[in-house]
Amino acid sequence: MSFPSSDQEKHQPSVGENADIHHEQIKQQFDLDPADIAAHAPLLRGRKLTAAVAFVAGTGFTLFGYDQGVMSSLLTGNQFEASFPEVVVEASHPDHATLQSFTIAIYEVGCLFGALSNLWVGDKLGRRRTIVVGGSIMIAGAILQTTAFSFPHLIVARIVTGYGNGLITSTVPTYHAELSPSAKRGRMIMMEGTLIVVGVTIAFFVNWSSAQWRVPIALQLVFEIIMVTCIGFLPESPRWLVKRGRNAEAMAVISAMEDKPPIDPEVQRTYYGIREAVAVETSSQGSLRELTTGGRSQNFRRTAIAITCQMMQQLTGINLVTFYATIVFQRLGLSDVNARITSVANGAEYVLASIATYYAIDYVGRRQLMLIGAIGQCIVMLLLAVLGYINNTPAQIVSVVLLFGFNTFFAFGWLGMAWLYCAEIAGLRTRAPTNALSTASNWTFNFVVVMLVGPAFNNISWRTYIVFAALNAAIVPVVYFFFPETGGRSLEDLDVVFALAYITGEDPVKVSLRKDVPLAGSREADEILGVSPGVQYHPSEKPLMPSSCT
Repeated sequence: MSFPSSDQEKHQPSVGENADIHHEQIKQQFDLDPADIAAHAPLLRGRKLTAAVAFVAGTGFTLFGYDQGVMSSLLTGNQFEASFPEVVVEASHPDHATLQSFTIAIYEVGCLFGALSNLWVGDKLGRRRTIVVGGSIMIAGAILQTTAFSFPHLIVARIVTGYGNGLITSTVPTYHAELSPSAKRGRMIMMEGTLIVVGVTIAFFVNWSSAQWRVPIALQLVFEIIMVTCIGFLPESPRWLVKRGRNAEAMAVISAMEDKPPIDPEVQRTYYGIREAVAVETSSQGSLRELTTGGRSQNFRRTAIAITCQMMQQLTGINLVTFYATIVFQRLGLSDVNARITSVANGAEYVLASIATYYAIDYVGRRQLMLIGAIGQCIVMLLLAVLGYINNTPAQIVSVVLLFGFNTFFAFGWLGMAWLYCAEIAGLRTRAPTNALSTASNWTFNFVVVMLVGPAFNNISWRTYIVFAALNAAIVPVVYFFFPETGGRSLEDLDVVFALAYITGEDPVKVSLRKDVPLAGSREADEILGVSPGVQYHPSEKPLMPSSCT
């Protein structure tokens, strides 16, 4: 056995020299100053950072669910009806059914305009500041709702609250997706769907209590203040930072997300993939017209898919249960108290069903869960129509059980899925405006469904279920033929999927199901995207070594 000579030992790099080597590597490959990266390191790293981001995003969606659920139960409360007699449906005032629907649906109008405003402010403000602005507007709206003493005052307050919620719901999924590792992204964002239901369930519990109606409405201030305060301690999205040229800060955030040093190959590949995506964008105009472009980016196709996805989520008929739960159960023969108890139980089961999707989302895939959900929802709606036609006591009991089943299928396939899928499908440059439009689509059809369900039940009764059964049936072929699989890939990998489909003339759905698509950040991906990101990184390259060691 031979031992190294003293000369060889002398040339072995020390720990300090290794650090210098790595610093030099980062400088030469990425043109970043390691000291600048260290200066921008977030307060939290790894699991703690992931948990903190999930908490803030979850608070935003719990608020979303609470604000939706709180009004549906208040509508039939004696105290609320005494304050706002315009919502009391009586034989002498049949038009009040429309006003009742309008009270709920006008909130969606505010959400619509809030989401659309994100087309212009989203990328200018960044993800964090947009959420803060939306939360602040919701605080003002909640105060206005709580102090309402007339029907017009209440309507204006709900529009203001909705506007803030539109900003939040069109930003939070994007922010959460961009700050989540690809392996955990599905589970983390599906959690938002669960927390929507948690918010709705909390609203049912609060409304079931003896609290005066202003207390349940004011309670949303707790969620709003927590969200606005806590997000100040979290980093900005690394994707948005790179778009703004704040590359060292972006590298620091990616390093914290992965809980690995900047020299780690996975951290460098993620950073390179983002720079690659930005390089693709530099050749485009950078305006909203870019949403209509094709080519390798396939922006129009991706935007159309996102808008359609959120539209279909609302056309499933879920808000027939969410907004009108208490009223629907009363129509099925339950007393006011029993209808409220059943609504709470329905919400609790909804939460449990949504939790089950955590374990399926990254294994079963996005497409399969959407298909299972739509098929199950279609069957449930058909059965509800049949039982509504029979309309006896046993049929009513089974109908109550079926509404629980509908929630289960929706939780599996569409509850958090629509928010996750739309955040994933868009490219970096168009992600904010695409999510603004898709969220606006959600709120538009939310408004349509909520406005129509009340009058529909009054006019065509159980036949309303047939309409939703047909709509769910129509969703199945749309998902099967047009929705690519996004699971198991980074957000930048999806750019490669669409570019490869364009180059080869293949269907993006088929390409998305292939296992041989090059990863973003590889030489093959550069060629497919037709870009040069301006930095040199490829996994096969060896780290730079000082001349004394060669």
